[in-house]
Amino acid sequence: MPYAARPNSKKERRQENEKLILAAAEKVFAEAGFGGATMQLIADVAGLPKANLHYYFPTKEALYRQVVQNIFQIWLQAADVFDAADGPEEGIGAYIDAKMEISRHHPAGSKVWASEVMHRAPVIQDYLETTLAEWTQGRIAVIERWIEEGRMDAIDPRHLLYMLWATTQHYADFGHQIDTLNNGMPLSDAQWEEAKTSVKQIILRGIGATG
Repeated sequence: MPYAARPNSKKERRQENEKLILAAAEKVFAEAGFGGATMQLIADVAGLPKANLHYYFPTKEALYRQVVQNIFQIWLQAADVFDAADGPEEGIGAYIDAKMEISRHHPAGSKVWASEVMHRAPVIQDYLETTLAEWTQGRIAVIERWIEEGRMDAIDPRHLLYMLWATTQHYADFGHQIDTLNNGMPLSDAQWEEAKTSVKQIILRGIGATG
């Protein structure tokens, strides 16, 4: 039934085009920043006409915000383990694993976020003041509950979160430096597993969350 298949085919083409555009935009924004990126350059990297970009994303800012929101949504999903975990060893350990995997597979998105924040978030300040602030407060409440239950040392949850973000995202934001110190080679599967194990051991022992 070819007629019935057309809507699905159109939907699939739309999804594929959006995927191509967002992947290209993530790469270009990571390398050139918001100011240096152009819709034409993103279109060239995506292999699509510039008109296609404006069809899906009317402005560069709309596309940029979508790229930033995408990486943040991936980070939010990684943090779901906080709410489901029995305690900090399981919750924070799983969160470190997830964030390290995101740094491994989505390094450009992390770099876009880092660059935006280092420039005082001119495009997404409202996002930081609402979505990020609400998410952070929710994780603080979970950590404070674990502290009250005696499952970890009494530390400031905010500084623990800052340390978790800084450590795990370092593997994306400073990937070139890590590769250089690894004899010019990307970390292997075994090295990524070793890195995750080491980071968990250092942080979990440091906050008294290991059994």
